[in-house]
Amino acid sequence: MKSKLIKKFLATTLAASFAFSPLASQACTSFLLKGSDGGFVYGRTMEFGLPLKSQLIVLPRNLAVPGVGVDGKPGSGHNWTSKYAVAGMNGLGLPVLIDGMNEKGLVGGLLNAPNTAVYQDVTPADSANSIASIQMLMYALTNYATIDEVKAGFPKIKVNRSTIPAYGNKSAPVRMTLHDAQGKSLVIEYLKGELVMTDNPVGVMTNDPAFREQLNNIGQYANLTNVEKDALVINGATFAPPSSGSGLHGLPGDYLSPSRFIRALFLSKSAPTSLTTVQQTNTAWHILGNFDIPPGAISLPATNAYGGGAGGVEITEWSVVSDNKNLVYYVKMFDNTNVQAFDLKKIDFDAKEVKYYSLDKPQSYIAIN
Repeated sequence: MKSKLIKKFLATTLAASFAFSPLASQACTSFLLKGSDGGFVYGRTMEFGLPLKSQLIVLPRNLAVPGVGVDGKPGSGHNWTSKYAVAGMNGLGLPVLIDGMNEKGLVGGLLNAPNTAVYQDVTPADSANSIASIQMLMYALTNYATIDEVKAGFPKIKVNRSTIPAYGNKSAPVRMTLHDAQGKSLVIEYLKGELVMTDNPVGVMTNDPAFREQLNNIGQYANLTNVEKDALVINGATFAPPSSGSGLHGLPGDYLSPSRFIRALFLSKSAPTSLTTVQQTNTAWHILGNFDIPPGAISLPATNAYGGGAGGVEITEWSVVSDNKNLVYYVKMFDNTNVQAFDLKKIDFDAKEVKYYSLDKPQSYIAIN
């Protein structure tokens, strides 16, 4: 019964949802921090040009999930039963994950890759061994506990090119970042119709270009450091920097994906290593503030798909911080600055259906007097 409910919900909402936009954003940024007590903290922003109306959803263990096949229909793809419970963020009311963490501390998200994502060419005969691109994260988090398991398991299935007529007959163009409780990181992309899995030594990911190109670009900023520079002396004359921050002078500050990648890299690798995992959650929020897009900073013309066909602005709809040692998933929505916390240790692991939590809360303040 629960499988039929999910299948019916997917079938009736998938096309309607994609009539507006793909499920991942144009300007997402993610990174990983290490705690002194052996835990890790993952931070990520979610940007979009129209309201995704995201909720926090919880998938229990032993949930039957219908895979979307090459024909775009739930159930015609690779169907599976969840091994692990997961909590995370959805979009447009769908029972799919854009971001999330499972009960074993495997955490990650989908990020937009419209210029590079090309999925495998799956024949109708092989449809039953494939899933849709929007199901990639849900499949990973409900089936695997570690990066090594993901690397062994993902080549056994295919991600098909199932398209959505209302979205110009295109697939949702996403790539996936994952981090496990041991601190291993992996990026999964589909490039030119092939699965590409790349170990992520820096723990950072943004959008296009391909991840390997992002890594190759790091060397262009070898001069940057969080250590202050000495004054420059020329012919006995001293020229001191005008303020602190000279070591990171030249750090890109715009919203382009390669710029955000470098900024997230240097800010995350400069984080103090003496802080516990719980303390690093606070560090993560401060770093995420560097990627929070103020309304109006990115204006979208009416012809831009990320404006929903009606024009608008791209904003940071929500940000998440995940503590994969203590299994707490934190969310901050655009409409307020409150941080909401979900404790995965309190999940009803034997629930029979997906549970939805509204995050539409009023702004609250702590009174001083």
